[in-house]
Amino acid sequence: MKSPLCTFVTFALMSGMAVLAAATLQAARPNFIVILSDDQSWVGTSQRMIPSDSETASDYFRTPNIERMAAQGMVFSSGYSPAPFCCPTRRSLQVSQTPARHEYQQDREGWPAVYRQQLNIPRLLKQTDPLYRTAHFGKWDHRYDKVTPADQGYDVSDGPTGNGDGNGLGAGAGKKSGKTSQLKDPKLISSLTDRASAFLEEQVQAGRPFYLQVSHYAVHLDVQHSAAAMERVRRLPPGQKHNLATFAAMTDDLDAGIGRLMEKVRQLGLLENTYVFFLSDNGGRVGLPGSKNLGVGLNHPLRGGKATMYEGGIRVPFIVLGPGVKAGSASAVPVTGLDILPTMADLAGYQAALPASMDGGSIKALLRNAGVGEVSRQRPYLIFHQAFDRTAQSALRWGSFKLVKTWKTGRLELFDLSKDLSEAHDLSMQMPEKTKELDQTLTAFLSQVKATTLQTKIGKDE
Repeated sequence: MKSPLCTFVTFALMSGMAVLAAATLQAARPNFIVILSDDQSWVGTSQRMIPSDSETASDYFRTPNIERMAAQGMVFSSGYSPAPFCCPTRRSLQVSQTPARHEYQQDREGWPAVYRQQLNIPRLLKQTDPLYRTAHFGKWDHRYDKVTPADQGYDVSDGPTGNGDGNGLGAGAGKKSGKTSQLKDPKLISSLTDRASAFLEEQVQAGRPFYLQVSHYAVHLDVQHSAAAMERVRRLPPGQKHNLATFAAMTDDLDAGIGRLMEKVRQLGLLENTYVFFLSDNGGRVGLPGSKNLGVGLNHPLRGGKATMYEGGIRVPFIVLGPGVKAGSASAVPVTGLDILPTMADLAGYQAALPASMDGGSIKALLRNAGVGEVSRQRPYLIFHQAFDRTAQSALRWGSFKLVKTWKTGRLELFDLSKDLSEAHDLSMQMPEKTKELDQTLTAFLSQVKATTLQTKIGKDE
């Protein structure tokens, strides 16, 4: 029999080991940063989205800090936003759901009550570890139902902000006026970065894991830029695709803000335990006031742009860096902003099963395997949909094939993106069976989630 002293020592050792194990697990909790740009085209930076193709970058804009992020991590050439508009993407990122389930649901007015209760980023991380702190700075833009970041569990935020909050004095609050302002803090890039940096410092001092989302107002219209950015842009030769100097300067300011935030991450010693996701909320606009049309579209080589279901509207710059992510790597596997929440759950060690209503999947395997592999989602395809106050249109990508459906006319278009990135060749007549298969899959999903396929109102500019 063990003596009381031996029993006490054994118990103490076991307790100490348990405490040490818990402390080690706590210390290992990763941090997460999401940097979301606004209306930034897939080719809106100087980073090639397909490393071997010079056309997949801007021929004018310079974004050295975004290039540096790509050099530190992984570029996803088939990265998608959940929607071709601001608001639905911003909602979807929080709950890993396609907007077909909520923003464009038949019971749109009744849906907000469900949204307020769903598992989202703050709730998931706090359930994983109550010590997680969450912050959202910048454009929230949840629109009509007045859901705030605080309602959704954020500890710190700028509140329920929209375009008008980031457009500064006399900038037109997102109108397509082309009005340009030269400001000391264009698009609030500097002040957003200051608040984000202060949040990082606070969490490091407290030893807490965190989630930080910085949702920039740039590069949404109206155009704003600093004097310093314009001075840098004046040294650059305009391109055939991009040639609007004021927009180039705004892009320069955005890149500088991203660079300053990443430098703070480095200074605080966070790189070894922090994952950073960079993407845009939707594709770039097809036209900009004051830009010269020289025969090459602003989103070339992609077709269309913001508000459309063609690649120009939903394919966006998408970069991830962090522990275990191979520097300078690239992946052609399709990923979406819906994958961010499930990926964080996987990386943070969330123990419960994710709701079946989540449409994203973890990309952890891609991050740890140099971009090679598959993403396991509820369904083997990506769904994009809009209606209600937008032109009723849907898209489905399954493998290399993509179906685009315009509901008012019933038009179906089929593209093979592996051979036709520009969606110039409609294969629906050549491949009727494949077209029918994808259409039936799309229709069945939308019916299942009770999505509306009608436009009954006119939406505001996003």
